[in-house]
Amino acid sequence: MTVLRKELRSGGLGFLVWSAVIGALMAVCVGLYPSMAGSMEDMSALFAGMGDFSAAFGLDKLQFGSLLGFYGTECGNILGLGGAFYAALTAMSLLAGEEGGHTAEFLLTHPVSRVQIAAEKLAALAVLVAGLNLICLACGAGGILAIGGEADWGDLLRYHGALLLMQLEVGALCFGLSSLLRRGGLGLAMGLTALLYFAGLFINLDQGLDWLRFFTPYYYADAARLFAGELQAAPVLAGCGLGALGAAFGVWQYGRKDIS
Repeated sequence: MTVLRKELRSGGLGFLVWSAVIGALMAVCVGLYPSMAGSMEDMSALFAGMGDFSAAFGLDKLQFGSLLGFYGTECGNILGLGGAFYAALTAMSLLAGEEGGHTAEFLLTHPVSRVQIAAEKLAALAVLVAGLNLICLACGAGGILAIGGEADWGDLLRYHGALLLMQLEVGALCFGLSSLLRRGGLGLAMGLTALLYFAGLFINLDQGLDWLRFFTPYYYADAARLFAGELQAAPVLAGCGLGALGAAFGVWQYGRKDIS
């Protein structure tokens, strides 16, 4: 478990910064809800009638005036994008960073197989992403309790679970891609995350693009779809399969890769 501990230590500062920023933004958003509650009904009607814009972000289904709807729209987007960017950037540097930073020569001289190295790096990614989500859940739930709000905690936990699964899938895909690179691909990580995010928006705009639900995790991590009870099992299973495929490919490719 030496590699796992090393990755957790080396990624500790970034983990704390990302967790603090995303968690603080979520707490601030929840804290703004009481001051906006008086005008929420008018805002809900306004957002629901904005045509394609409303459909893209699920505002035609989500009750934006409710605390849970407000949380899913504001806090969900913060954690959904921020957490996915963190997972993607972290995953992309795990394998490629060894060659880019010229530390592979030292690491691979130790009596540890490449498969074990890759597996422990993957485990470190899962621990870091899960830890970030736990902190953000605590910040969001703490904010709700602080303002004395009432929420369906079951729906809230399911939503956070979907966000965690989405981020793990994005991280696993970037982990697989990182095994093909010789140095960090930060632009590729951010581009892939943005592409998956906009694919989720396009599904809401055009029913002809409904097949994309099997490829973008933002489909099953959509607050409007989840709170309305419209979430289907097939896209979730497809997402789990893609994530597992990306992770397995990363471990396999790193085990056979010609490392310079």
